[in-house]
Parts: sequence; C-alpha cells; structure tokens
Amino acid sequence: MEILRTEHLTKRYGKGESGVLAVDDVSISVAKGEFVAVVGSSGSGKSTLMHMLGGVDRPTSGRVLIEDTDIYEMNDDRLAMFRRRQVGLIYQFYNLIPVLNVEENITLPCELDGRRPDPELVRELVHTLGLEKRLDHLPNELSGGQQQRVAIGRALITRPAILLADEPTGNLDSRASDEIMALLREANQRYRQTIIMITHNPELAKQAERVLVIEDGRVSRGKDQALHDLELRTGDVRGGAER
Repeated sequence: MEILRTEHLTKRYGKGESGVLAVDDVSISVAKGEFVAVVGSSGSGKSTLMHMLGGVDRPTSGRVLIEDTDIYEMNDDRLAMFRRRQVGLIYQFYNLIPVLNVEENITLPCELDGRRPDPELVRELVHTLGLEKRLDHLPNELSGGQQQRVAIGRALITRPAILLADEPTGNLDSRASDEIMALLREANQRYRQTIIMITHNPELAKQAERVLVIEDGRVSRGKDQALHDLELRTGDVRGGAER
C-alpha cells in the first residue's frame, strides 16, 4: 500500500540566471513499511527533497501526498499540525531541547499537540532505545549516540506515517552509527515504520530495502552500479541508474 507519493516535485531558489534548481521534477512512490535510502553528494538536493517530503519547505511546483493527503493544499497552521502528528523528523544534530530531560524530550510532540503520551508506548520505546537509566538526564549529560536515541524516540512517539532521517549518523563515531542504524532497522521491522533516510554514505544506504540516487536535483532508481560509482568517487554521484 502506497503511503507517500510525489508528483513532478520541483524547488527553485531565486529567479532568472541566478536561480538554483535544487529539486527537478521528482516523482517517487514509497510503500507503507518500506525503508528507503536517498543517497547523493553534498549539494545534490537530497536535504531540500527531505524538507519538502516532511512539510517543512513548500515546493515551487508539484505535489506531496501522504496517505492520499496533498499536504501543500493545507494552510500553514493545518500543515504544522499534520507534520507534528504524521511526520517524524531525525536530524544530524539531534535538536533536543536543552532544558528538558530525556523523557520530556521524547514526549514533547504529544505535549505540543495537547495529548497525553501513551504510557505503554513510552515504556516500550525507552526500553528499546536503552534509555531506562537516563530518563532524568538533560541532553548535555548524554553522549552523542544517546542524544540521537532520544531524537529517535521523539520521532516515533506519535506513531507517524513516515519517519524522515537526515544524515542520522553523520555526527557519530562508527560504533554509535552502527547502533543507530540497528535501531532504525528495528523500528522499521517491529512497528512497520516507513523510513526515508537521507545520506551521502553508500554503506549506510545499502542497509535500506531500496535506494534512490539523487544528482543535480534529479532522482533515479538506485542500482548496484550507481552505489559502486558513489563509493569510487568522493562526494560525487554518477548515474547508471534507471530514470
């Protein structure tokens, strides 16, 4: 069952010759429960694409449909509410609230929505994330890996339709990166959580079920050769993939 679809999604910054076409006519489909990686070099348009998928940045043209809802037909207030309930966001730099403890950071989306968090889900997430002994700690008392675990819990607490992870291991060492990837795979398998992960790392991309390669704002269906080319060339993506 399809959970997300984009139709001719385009984002242009500026006008005329000085304008930049960051995302160029992207049409993709993601099924419920899929784990998809979008891989590309710096400046390829992958973060701009993620922001539009998540309702953070309105497109110049085209549509984003989540569970058959065209999110950009909504006004800003309705879109903010939809995003809070249906989109989980994980960023490279965690974005935790420094004056809130671990439990408060995890349950923050529910509090902002005026809802009580599901106690059973909170307990399950805390256990899965290995944070039982850290609930009263503030973010500055945690390691980078632990902070990212909190960010994952915060993203999952509303049981969102999609979870978007933008370079989720980019600020971590290799051991913490492996742990975070294992947690994302577990969320995908245990909760059938749909995940779209943005990364420049082909090794991380290989852990997803499906890979999309983005270059110069255009997305193609990833194939082994595309990932192989990315591994060979530092910070660059070559095609070799079906449009």
